[in-house]
Amino acid sequence: MSFFKSLILAIFATLFLTYVLGISFIEMFNVDLYVGDELIEPLKAISVSAIIMVILVMVALAIVMSVFGSLIFIGLMIFGTLALVMIGIFWPVIFIAVVIWLMAGDKKQIA
Repeated sequence: MSFFKSLILAIFATLFLTYVLGISFIEMFNVDLYVGDELIEPLKAISVSAIIMVILVMVALAIVMSVFGSLIFIGLMIFGTLALVMIGIFWPVIFIAVVIWLMAGDKKQIA
């Protein structure tokens, strides 16, 4: 499953669960949400909490991607270090092989 497909499914699942749990919470505890003196409709109250949940999912995704990205970065650093150490150890052999290849290459004769 692609990354963006998984992200979209996670957002929809978060919205659905927030809506279902929000309606259950509002009905079970008979909660009313007021802004100033105005009563907020239950659907608007749930939509606000759904938006907050989506933002929390995005923050969690950023944290997960940063941890995963740092693991990839560490892996690339280890691979690069090993490659440079191998070049550092075998550079004389590589240099001689390149010189032989350049000298023994097919030369076109100028007539």
